[in-house]
Amino acid sequence: MAAVLSLTWAGVTPEQYEAVREQARWEEQVPPGLVLHVAWFEGGALRVTDVWNRREDFESFFAERLAPAVEKAGISGAPASDFLPLHRRFVAAGVTGAG
Repeated sequence: MAAVLSLTWAGVTPEQYEAVREQARWEEQVPPGLVLHVAWFEGGALRVTDVWNRREDFESFFAERLAPAVEKAGISGAPASDFLPLHRRFVAAGVTGAG
């Protein structure tokens, strides 16, 4: 079942996020099961909303690619996160690519 990941990671900087993105390469080599990734910064924290086909898809990506990139970027601690079942997904016509 598709799932929504909502994540808040206090203290993560835009520079650290970019370092992780470049290392994990999720845009160039899309992990199996990733549908959508949105990230922004608010109140000194990284905020992320992802949609995955299955929670297990994210867990595999995290173990194999994301966790090593996070460690290499010097990010410590753990995020506050929730995985919830997706009820509905709508993507407006013509929406593509990274922003």
